[in-house]
Amino acid sequence: MRTYLECVPCFVRQALDASTLVTADPAVHERVLRETLRLAAEMRFDRPPPWMGQKIHQLLKEATGNPDPYRQEKERSNALALGLYPALKHQVRSSADPFAAAVRLAIAGNIIDFGCKSRITEDEVHQAIEAAMRDPIDETGLEDLRRSVEQAGDILYLADNAGEIVLDRLLLEEMPAEVVTVVVKGSPIINDATLEDAEAAGLTSLVKVIDNGSDVPGTILELCSPSFRERLASCDLVISKGQGNYETLSGLDGRAFFLLKAKCPVIARDLGCEIGQMVVCRGRTSAWETA
Repeated sequence: MRTYLECVPCFVRQALDASTLVTADPAVHERVLRETLRLAAEMRFDRPPPWMGQKIHQLLKEATGNPDPYRQEKERSNALALGLYPALKHQVRSSADPFAAAVRLAIAGNIIDFGCKSRITEDEVHQAIEAAMRDPIDETGLEDLRRSVEQAGDILYLADNAGEIVLDRLLLEEMPAEVVTVVVKGSPIINDATLEDAEAAGLTSLVKVIDNGSDVPGTILELCSPSFRERLASCDLVISKGQGNYETLSGLDGRAFFLLKAKCPVIARDLGCEIGQMVVCRGRTSAWETA
């Protein structure tokens, strides 16, 4: 997916929100904002929005000397989700359709996205979970995903954010663990999940977990490791979580499913849905890009 003009104000907002969240130093705020404006003026709009997201948060790391500015926020999100996990697990297992319930809850977890909103309250997480269990979902897409999971012998599950990854566990537990590999980021970027978060969520004792060798808040393939690109090319099925992965991988073919909440008008327009809608959809092209 390309970047649109409407994305530019979001880049500026993200630069300001991120810098004020991680430091009180106004000199850092100004430096990050000025560099963001310079990059936005020069960027190519055929690149996906997470390309700019990576640049903004690399600037923040350099300006603060902190390689993981969101670490405390990620730990807080993981702790919140782990506190909710036992009750949500019971809710899934007691549901008439545990797989469908788990898909809904995994998508609800996509609210924990500090790229779109720098502060997420516990009440907002609870509200997202409650809404996910009652709001409409594309039943055709859900059944298509269910059949694809049942038929696949090698599934890559591309994780998105810390906290959210705990709710992903609910869905992973409804899938055959022996054929699933979860993919996290190679190093910290915003609140995206890394191996440390996968361990905190209990995923490493459930399924195989690898990283993609990248710190993009999405999956820009040319910036990922050769080993990840090879796994992507050879697997039967990709389940891709979140907006950043959709923005960078929306051209993947029918072996890819995207699970997310549409949290901005640009994404909603690209998907042809309403803002806030739960999305379960297949990739739209026949080409499996591994460049």
